[in-house]
Amino acid sequence: MTTADSRPDLDAEPDLPEPEPGSPEADLPEPGTEGADEAARHASARTARAAALAEDYVEIIADLLERDAEARPTDIARRLGVTHATAIKTIGRLKRDGLAHSKPYRGVFLTEAGHELARRVRARHQTVVAFLAALGVPAEIAEADAEGIEHHVSDATLAAFERFLAEGGRVPE
Repeated sequence: MTTADSRPDLDAEPDLPEPEPGSPEADLPEPGTEGADEAARHASARTARAAALAEDYVEIIADLLERDAEARPTDIARRLGVTHATAIKTIGRLKRDGLAHSKPYRGVFLTEAGHELARRVRARHQTVVAFLAALGVPAEIAEADAEGIEHHVSDATLAAFERFLAEGGRVPE
């Protein structure tokens, strides 16, 4: 279900339990029937958004841990521009997925898997920013654009960005 860099494989069929009769999921089209491709595209997009959200959270938590030695849910919410309740809910998902843990009366901490994901996300972000800057995109805009691109660029495209940068911003012949 995951690629070598532990990002979700968006083309893989998810391992989901059979939906309960009468539930909204029970009304989804069967694979190979009319509407199945569209339903699969929407499911893939939801999975990609969930992965991007987790990546944003672990990146922010890692930043806060480096700066303040603690990442409080209030600080995470403030940095991401979400409510405290939303941050708590998402932190719960990170814990469930083995990316974070917390201590009573303390903040949120990353597991080894969470630290590794944060490291990969930062590296992707830096590559995308450097690539955009090499194209002449102003620094502030490159930073803002990289926030979206970093989550959706494929490994092959990221490798092409890195080759482009290694060649001094020229397309290799």
